[in-house]
Amino acid sequence: MVKQSFGDKIFVFIVHALLVLVLITVLYPLVFVLVASISDPGKVVNGEIWLWPEGITFHGYEKVFQNKDILTGYANTILYTLLGTCVNLIMTICAAYPLSRKELYGRSFVTALFVFTMFFSGGLIPTYLLVKKLGMVNTMWALIIPNAVAVWNIIIMRTFFQQSIPGEIQESAQIDGCNNLQILLRIVLPLALPILAVMTLFYSVAHWNSYFNALIYLTGREKYPLQLVLREILIQSNMKDMVASGEESLAKSVMEAESIKYAVVIIANLPVLMMYPFLQRYFTKGLTIGAVKG
Repeated sequence: MVKQSFGDKIFVFIVHALLVLVLITVLYPLVFVLVASISDPGKVVNGEIWLWPEGITFHGYEKVFQNKDILTGYANTILYTLLGTCVNLIMTICAAYPLSRKELYGRSFVTALFVFTMFFSGGLIPTYLLVKKLGMVNTMWALIIPNAVAVWNIIIMRTFFQQSIPGEIQESAQIDGCNNLQILLRIVLPLALPILAVMTLFYSVAHWNSYFNALIYLTGREKYPLQLVLREILIQSNMKDMVASGEESLAKSVMEAESIKYAVVIIANLPVLMMYPFLQRYFTKGLTIGAVKG
């Protein structure tokens, strides 16, 4: 083991101190929102809450689960995320696998066309007119079909197929009589579980946090995803149904509204926060794969 000099020790100390500072900066807002969601709203409004809950109460969560819009939005978001992620994975695999095969004629040109769409698009108005022409306005397909595939994820998956799955294995399967579809299903995909986990994480998080397309294409509240309901609560303070009309004072209504806001934020982000620890290693690997282009 090489002995560190005094300057190296100072450098390592500074790096660790900066990392701890970044960790506190990122972690504290999450901790504060969690603590505020179960604390006395009066103390939260007065700025008395820092790290530990005071006057523990679950009134905000009770109000949230009594609201039909939030429950409907939660169910819609789960549906959009599951269905959208399945469509994304199928489309990404169907594009990435052929582009990873050396015998595909013109694959560089096709890849260039895909990459072109990352920098230039038709814009919001032409896209909306197209979606409307296809009859997808105010349907869940308006949230899934226009975002059925991401070019960046195609490049990541294509690179994984090229660099992590030896071509000799595919050639051996071809000699044994497998066609391209059988090679994909029996050879490539079982060996590509890490990249499939990465793509699942990327696409599912994108669907779960998406609200803009719903804001543009959906007109019926019964189809709103959770993030659009959350946007109304946090930005437009639209929680008349959640705050009782017979409250004793305006101040109490304001405090109850604050409690509801924090509770909704926790409920909306809890599934993603629970998923990340289990897929963190795949997430890091996906970033590493994407940094090496083949």
